[in-house]
Amino acid sequence: MRKLLIFLKGYEKETVLAPLFKMLEALFELFVPLVMAAIIDTGIAEGDRGYIVRMCLILVALGAIGLVCSITAQFFAAKAATGFSARLRHALFSHIQSLSYAEMDRAGTSTLITRMTSDVNQVQSGVNLVLRLFLRSPFIVFGAMIMAFTVDVQAAFAFVVTIPLLSVVVFGIMLWTIPMYRKVQAALDRVLGLTRENLTGVRVIRAFNKEEEELAHFQEENQKLTDLQKFVGRISGLMNPVTYVIVNGAVIVLLYTGALRVEAGVLTQGQVVALVNYMSQILVELVKLANLIITVTRAIACGNRIQSVFEMKNSLETESGRTGADPERTGEHSVRFDHVCLTYAGGGSEALTDISFTAKAGQTIGIIGGTGSGKSSLVNLIPRFYDATKGTVYVDGVDVRAYEVQTLRQKIGIVPQKAALFCGTIEENLRWGKADATQQEIWRALQIAQAEEIVRNKAEGLQSAVAAGGRNLSGGQRQRLTIARALVRDPQILILDDSSSALDFATDAALRRALRQMEQKPIVFLVSQRTSSIQHADQILVLDDGQVVGMGTHRELLQTCPVYQEIYHSQFDESVAGKEAGGNA
Repeated sequence: MRKLLIFLKGYEKETVLAPLFKMLEALFELFVPLVMAAIIDTGIAEGDRGYIVRMCLILVALGAIGLVCSITAQFFAAKAATGFSARLRHALFSHIQSLSYAEMDRAGTSTLITRMTSDVNQVQSGVNLVLRLFLRSPFIVFGAMIMAFTVDVQAAFAFVVTIPLLSVVVFGIMLWTIPMYRKVQAALDRVLGLTRENLTGVRVIRAFNKEEEELAHFQEENQKLTDLQKFVGRISGLMNPVTYVIVNGAVIVLLYTGALRVEAGVLTQGQVVALVNYMSQILVELVKLANLIITVTRAIACGNRIQSVFEMKNSLETESGRTGADPERTGEHSVRFDHVCLTYAGGGSEALTDISFTAKAGQTIGIIGGTGSGKSSLVNLIPRFYDATKGTVYVDGVDVRAYEVQTLRQKIGIVPQKAALFCGTIEENLRWGKADATQQEIWRALQIAQAEEIVRNKAEGLQSAVAAGGRNLSGGQRQRLTIARALVRDPQILILDDSSSALDFATDAALRRALRQMEQKPIVFLVSQRTSSIQHADQILVLDDGQVVGMGTHRELLQTCPVYQEIYHSQFDESVAGKEAGGNA
C-alpha cells in the first residue's frame, strides 16, 4: 500500500494543508471547554451578563473560524484524493494493458475490473479520510488530555487510563479485520466474475433454460459475500459500543472525582464541566477514529490488492543477443517455427509440442484440427501474445523475443476468433489498423475483405455508427470489418484465426481469392475448421492434441493423413471425397 503513495506526487501542498487546517480547527475546538468554564465560574456565578455575552461571542468566533478551517481542509483533502485516484486508475489501466496474455489469464478479468473500480474507490475514500481525520483525531485526544492536566492533575489521571484502553480496542479490532476485508474483496471478485459470465452468456443461458440454475448459483455466491460482510461488520461494529462503554465509565469516574474535589473547594463547577467536555470530545473523536480505522483498514486491504497487480511483471521482455538473418539485408520475409513447445501457466501438459515449419512471403499456411488441438495457440506465438516455453519462433530470420513488441506487431495483421469492434464509426474502427490510412487504402481493404457492400449500403457510409462490440451488425459483417481493419495496415504477416466462420461459402471463397491477388503478397496464416477454406493453401498443418500429425498440400494430406481425412469426410459427401481421392491417385 505504501508504494501507491507515489501517486500523491504533485499534491504535496494539498496533503500538507488539509491536515494542517484540520489541526487548526481542532486547536480552536480545544479552547471551547475553557470558555465554557469561564462563563460558568465568572459570568453565571457573578451574574455578569456582559461577560457572558462577550464569552458567547468568542464561542461564535471559534465556531466560525473552525468552520472555515474545516471547509478549507475538506477542499484540499478532496482535491488530493481525487487526483490520487485518477492517477492511480490511469497507471493501473496502463499497466494492465502492458501485461501479456499469460498474466491476464492468471489474474482473471473479473478481479482486474474489481481492482480498477471498487478497490480504487475504497483507496480514494481512505486517502480522503486520512488527510482530514488521521491527525485531527489523535490531536484532539491527546490535546484534550493535556488540557485536562492544565485544569486538574488528579482528575486528569482518568484520561491517562482511558486513552490506552481505547487504543487497545481500536487497534485490536483493526488488526483483526484487515485480513477479513481481503476475503470480502476476494468474494466480491467471485460475484463480479459470475455476473460478467452471466451477462456475456445470457443468450446461451436462455437457450438452455438455465435461468433458475444460474439465479440460484448467483444467490449462493452473493449470500456468501453477504455473510462475510455481516461477520466483518459485526466485529467492526463492536468498536463503537465498546468505546462508548469505556468513555462513559471514565465520565462517571470523572464526575465522582470532580464532585468530591468541588466539595473540597479544590475545583470549581466550571472546571468539572470543562473536564467532562474534554472527555466528551475524546469520545466523539474516538468514534470518528474508529470509523476512520474501519475505512482505512478496507483501503489498506484494497491498496495491497492493487499493488499486487502492479507487481505482476510482463513476461514478454525483449531479450538481447537473439539475432538471425537481417531482413533489411536479405529482403526476405518469413516465419519459422523451430521445435516450438508451449505450456500455459498452470496448464500442466503441453498445449503445443515440437512444432517445426517455415512459411515464406506470399505463401498461405492453412491450420486445421479438432477443438483444443492448439490452432489458436500456434498463431498466438507469432505476435508474442505468449512466449514459447521451448524452441524458437523466427520472424524475418530474427527471434521474436529480440524484437520490441510494438515493432513486431506492426508487421502483423491479426483477426482474432471473436470479432471485436469498438464504439464509434466504421472509419474509426478501420483506422485502428493504420491511423493515417488514406481513403483509398481503407476502401481497398474493404474490397479485399468483401465488406465494401456493407459500407456502401449504409446511408452514412464510413461514418456509420458502430455500437460497442459491434452489436448493431451481424456476425458476418463484424468478421468482414475486422478483416478489413487488419488489411488496412498492409501487413507482412496476416493471421486469420477462424475469422470467416460466420461467412457463407461463396463469400469465404471470394475472400480467399482476393487475398491471393494482393499485390504485397503477405504470409497468410489461415486457421479454420473448414477444409474448403484451406484446401487451396500452399501448405496445410494438421494439429491433433498440440502436435503436427500432418503437413502438406490438400491432395497429399488426403492420401497420407488419417486425421485430415476424417475431418474432410465429415464435411463432404463420400462420393465427392472419393472423386478427389481418385483424382489424386
